[in-house]
Amino acid sequence: MTAFTRRALLLAGAAAALPAAAQAYPSRPVRIVVPYPAGGVADAIARALGERLSAQLGQSFVVENRAGASGTIGVDAVAKAAPDGHVLGFSAISPLVLSPHLGKVPYDPARDLTAVASVMYSPVLLLATPASAARDFRELLAAAKDKPGSVRWATSGPASLGHVMLEQLQAAAKVEMVHVPYKGGGQQLTDALSGQFEILSTNAGPTLVEHVRTGRLRPLAVGAPRRLESLPNVPTLAELGYPGANLSSQFGVFAPGGLPAPVLERLNAAINAALQAPEIRNRLVATDNVPTGGTAQAFGRQIAAESESNLRIIRAVGIKAD
Repeated sequence: MTAFTRRALLLAGAAAALPAAAQAYPSRPVRIVVPYPAGGVADAIARALGERLSAQLGQSFVVENRAGASGTIGVDAVAKAAPDGHVLGFSAISPLVLSPHLGKVPYDPARDLTAVASVMYSPVLLLATPASAARDFRELLAAAKDKPGSVRWATSGPASLGHVMLEQLQAAAKVEMVHVPYKGGGQQLTDALSGQFEILSTNAGPTLVEHVRTGRLRPLAVGAPRRLESLPNVPTLAELGYPGANLSSQFGVFAPGGLPAPVLERLNAAINAALQAPEIRNRLVATDNVPTGGTAQAFGRQIAAESESNLRIIRAVGIKAD
């Protein structure tokens, strides 16, 4: 049986059982696939959200970590599951809007996945390490212009969101920096604190903010729609004149393509209700993540728009995955 035939049978079965499935959903425990290692911010938020959804919908929502390949392994597991709402994904939208433009992925984001609800955006902090003398963003650019290649910028990997930000800044500011890609946040942070490179771009979180408070890392800018409450004096890249580089990580819940509309509506309503719960909002704010929410249709439009924007950036600056 081909993958296409198998997918067609799954969709046909879901359509035939729509009335009963919609009324009974969820009829058994739900798996939330998180395409990142356990212990990170995304994992913690997924588990908190799962607990809340369990309380609201009367079935267990269990997190399963399936990390690797920039999130595409876990997203592919969701794409290939039965479209009945009992397998969901919680992920940044990068595997849908960035990875497909950089190489072949085993799923079609538009056909094989359903956008269920936006959950949060995670700001990206641009931080100076002990190896840099820059006191603000303009001093960073001045150093890069004065000595091309003297500023080393660490990201979470080739073709990551941080890499896109770097390429956007280099093109707009006409500077030359050195990209230092990492595969994991732990080693990246350790090397940042020991001054192995000048600049670190990474998602905001309580550990980073603590290093900022002690002065071990200096925030120069943030990629976010607005300034962070925890760092009110740190400007966004848009404020600094670089709107194209002012990127943040959008996270949300996804389901396999062809999810029945009544199940989609119930899930979306439950997630929006969960985001209003104090324990969820407080956990998000404590980690410098910003709750979002909204309709599934609006989330889908956002994904499509960001995919088109990323494709333009990738083509303009020639970003390639390793």
